[in-house]
Amino acid sequence: MTIELENWTIEQLTGYKPITTFYTDFSIADKFGVEAIRDTYNLAFKGWKNKYRYITELVMVLNWKCWRWNDVNDEYCRLYKELYEQLNDWCFDNLKGDELDYFIETTD
Repeated sequence: MTIELENWTIEQLTGYKPITTFYTDFSIADKFGVEAIRDTYNLAFKGWKNKYRYITELVMVLNWKCWRWNDVNDEYCRLYKELYEQLNDWCFDNLKGDELDYFIETTD
């Protein structure tokens, strides 16, 4: 089976250079449905919640994917929005000091 994946063009648009494979991971999950997206999120959060730069990028990917699926797939869009809001809130509740500053500056 061959899976066609789209490129995450964030670096070309914003100058931010991705440090993880999260966008690709979720692009693969997109091909397999809602449960695959949820599983990918749960694994990423569990594995990287103590790495603020990775969690910051995860928030960015979730937001990007929400917009990617807007007007294309309502179910995916709603799920990505839910996951984005959940993780964004988690970041504001759990990141402190320089970590929170990095999060805010990077996601702004």
